[in-house]
Amino acid sequence: MGKRVIVIALIAAVGVAGYLGRHKIKALFEGDVSRTENTSEVKLLFRTDPSATELANRLVEKGILSTQKEFFDVVKENSIDTTSFAAGKYIILTGTRMNNLVDGFVKGENGHGKDEKKVRVLFNRCEVIADIGSNISKCILADSASLVDYILDPKTLKKYDFTAEQVPALFIPKEYEMYFDTEAPEFVEIMAAEFRTYWTEERRAKLKKVGLTSPSQAVTLASIVYLEQSRVPEEWPTIAKLYLNRIEQGIPLQADPTFKFCWPDRLKGVEHLLDVHRDKDCPYNTYIHRGIPPGPICLPPYKVVDAVLNPADVSYIFLCGDGTGHHNFATTNSEHNKNVAKYRVWLKEYLKNK
Repeated sequence: MGKRVIVIALIAAVGVAGYLGRHKIKALFEGDVSRTENTSEVKLLFRTDPSATELANRLVEKGILSTQKEFFDVVKENSIDTTSFAAGKYIILTGTRMNNLVDGFVKGENGHGKDEKKVRVLFNRCEVIADIGSNISKCILADSASLVDYILDPKTLKKYDFTAEQVPALFIPKEYEMYFDTEAPEFVEIMAAEFRTYWTEERRAKLKKVGLTSPSQAVTLASIVYLEQSRVPEEWPTIAKLYLNRIEQGIPLQADPTFKFCWPDRLKGVEHLLDVHRDKDCPYNTYIHRGIPPGPICLPPYKVVDAVLNPADVSYIFLCGDGTGHHNFATTNSEHNKNVAKYRVWLKEYLKNK
């Protein structure tokens, strides 16, 4: 009887020990098994590199951890440098392992957090550098003023070989992904890399073939084409060639979007342009100054730049809107006058029924 009691007691003791030590045994085979408390994904955004205490506090506030001690235990066990946590955007999934959680905030070789997420950066319909700064500052850490100041800094312009008027050509408007804590120099270098990728030897050869001397000239002409026609892409190669024909023949471009650019408010809300608008003298007004303006008057989609480099085979030198969003084109002044007359008939009818 005594032996039986001893055996039962030993079995019970082993069972209790096994129960109490199950986490350590499991951890031995599976590694760290303690996990975060959040029941849904949590987004965190740090504008500056957080201290260990700030990071621990935020993790508790967001319900990711129940106590700061959990965080500092991992830091201690893994000998993590508490000054190495990175700013940026993070997404914490449910049941994230504690070791992975903490390690994800540590700066990697690129200076960003190991699990830092990239953000979508999109800028379009920008006309001047200030517009770029305003748009980009909504997406990344760099503020509008620092972006504009850096872009227009003479050292930056010299580095990328642009004038202040030409530098908008450096920025290709499309959707990008970059880290939230991207500062102005890094942002501009990303744009420069995209610019270099686009301007291949093949495209530079086409640039010379159409009679242009630099990428900024191509983007400037594309910006005029785009503001002249933003709704019907099929017309871009034709309009591009029309302007190239005028340049080749020494005819002023006489593009309405260029003199509108001379007005600070860009004549917003003005439906009908008048001579007083057209007579404003500034370097961008192609009714007054021959050739291509000093720089882009907007940031055109680069498909419009492609149209400039691959223009249609036409001899047109005149265009006139037809009231439907399309244009009528002409090679002679008499043909153009007929198109203008048609447009005036349409406009009169439009105003009567408005």
